[in-house]
Amino acid sequence: MNINMNEYVFGWKRIAFLTTLLLVSIVGQIDRVLPFIVGESIKKELGLSDTQLGLITGLGFAVCHSLAALPLARMSDRGGAKKVLVACIVIWSLMTGLGGMATGFLTLMLLRFGVALGEAGGTPASHFLITQKLPGSIRGRAIGLFSMGLPLGTMLGFALGGWASDNIGWRNAFFAAGALGLVLAVLVLLFVQGNKVPAAEKVADGGGLLTAGRNLLRKPAFLWLFVAANLLGFASAPFYVFTTPFLIRTYRLTASEIGLKFGLMQGLLGIAATLLGGRFFDRAIARNSQALLRPPAIMLFMTALCTTAALFMPTGNGAIALLVPGMFSFAFLLPYAFGSGHLVAGSGNKALSTALLLLAAGLLGPSLAPVLVGFISDHTTASSSNNGLRWGLLIGPLASLLCAVALLIANKKINAG
Repeated sequence: MNINMNEYVFGWKRIAFLTTLLLVSIVGQIDRVLPFIVGESIKKELGLSDTQLGLITGLGFAVCHSLAALPLARMSDRGGAKKVLVACIVIWSLMTGLGGMATGFLTLMLLRFGVALGEAGGTPASHFLITQKLPGSIRGRAIGLFSMGLPLGTMLGFALGGWASDNIGWRNAFFAAGALGLVLAVLVLLFVQGNKVPAAEKVADGGGLLTAGRNLLRKPAFLWLFVAANLLGFASAPFYVFTTPFLIRTYRLTASEIGLKFGLMQGLLGIAATLLGGRFFDRAIARNSQALLRPPAIMLFMTALCTTAALFMPTGNGAIALLVPGMFSFAFLLPYAFGSGHLVAGSGNKALSTALLLLAAGLLGPSLAPVLVGFISDHTTASSSNNGLRWGLLIGPLASLLCAVALLIANKKINAG
């Protein structure tokens, strides 16, 4: 993108800009994961099955989030990124707050559709603003910093949500999270700047949304990144949706204990992983490395082995310890995936590349994997298995292994030009 150096932010403005976008990522993730940690409380009060819980946390969120991301990303690419971001924050915050008033499966699922609609534009708009306001030499680290909001938000969501579930109830947790988001919208108005997009950039896609998306997917390197993102969704969605119920049922841990142990570890490792991923990605780009995507692929191979072992550990602490590589690798991959996507997509399509990768990671995997895990859990438990959830969660390690293979293929396609 052809931006004059004086349009980049420096000094305290850069700090405020990045801090505000980090808060956007954190608060959005808190709103997204709250139903995971308070899921058992919601299930008991509203009388839901595991399959219904999987639909609410998976399909109900993922379909709307993934499909809405594309048009919202195109609006960002064409110059409306800041407006898109503010509007999205207001929508997802209101819907999260209203979630505390849900009376049953249908109302809660519809409200989660609303949260998904709001969150759909947050990441593409934020990524676009980063490419506008920061020089290319530090964008990997900036995307890593923004992505740090995912594990940090998960940590806070698990810790605070676990406390809320045991002390003030899941409904009050939703009310508080919604109010926090409305404050965040004001901070974005104050501290996030955006540039007008040059006319040449606005027409760089050669047509509309469908044409631009089709052109991107015709690039072999981007296509394999898209495949890898799909497999990441199948690997990570069951990991986050059903880890808390698995630990509660298998090891009799409380929601507060899991929030402190699993949530804290997830947050700290995720913070380190996104920052390291961003730094390593920038270094690999500077060296013109031929092994750009090999590090996250190696981490995902380790994840497949360790997560499988975790599901059969005799102790809760042992299981949590073996979930560590998964916590690390999912976050470590983010700067690589989005940075590689921007690299392959080129000017005028950066927000769209983010949205397409989010579509891949957020649609099929989060829609189908939690439902499949819940289905397997319900039916194997009914067949007298002591812990049917364990068998359903094996979907995650298999998807991690396949994702690693897809990343290695994408790496070869990037090198081939």
